[in-house]
Amino acid sequence: MGTKERRERERAETRAKILDAAREMFATQGIEAVTMRAIAQRIEYTPTAIYHHFKDKDSLIIELCHADFRLLGHELYRVAQIADPIERLRRLGLAYLEFALTHPHHYRVMFMTRTPPHDHADSPIEQNNPEEDAYGFLVQTVADGIATGRFRPEFQDAHELAQIHWAGIHGVVSLHLAKGSDDWITWRDARTTAEKTIEVLVRGTLNPEQP
Repeated sequence: MGTKERRERERAETRAKILDAAREMFATQGIEAVTMRAIAQRIEYTPTAIYHHFKDKDSLIIELCHADFRLLGHELYRVAQIADPIERLRRLGLAYLEFALTHPHHYRVMFMTRTPPHDHADSPIEQNNPEEDAYGFLVQTVADGIATGRFRPEFQDAHELAQIHWAGIHGVVSLHLAKGSDDWITWRDARTTAEKTIEVLVRGTLNPEQP
């Protein structure tokens, strides 16, 4: 490996280390409470070294979100081979749950924390490309069901229906991540609850005249 390649690898490894530390701190302490200096201290770098990689905290957060949303898109696309859109929708919900339970810090920063506004034109994720865009894949799955008459007449807006299903599974996920350790509530298994939530949503929107 040449000097240039080694430096590029080391730079990529350093950026990944910064992002990993920042994600964990943002998820557990809140974005507003975390400073660039604190991130540098966590990984035993100088603040100056952090700024060599990210011009400010907002740019760090945006890159972190881009990386994590791309990962989510790739994880969900694993169910793309399922031909039946309704079964694909069910499996999408379960895959979404597994992502959140496997990567709780990712999920908290992506969906349970206010992140700075930014220009989506700069995103490395291609919008509506189902291999990268998780929301685009969900909308396409719902649209496939609508096109084949699988949903009730009042559920013919693919974005609206996608957001209904998303909100349902997000509710299960966020409750368990935010309050799952609170013993005031007799919590049931997150996966079982998610499966039943998905089934309620699917059965409640399906066209009863279709098989």
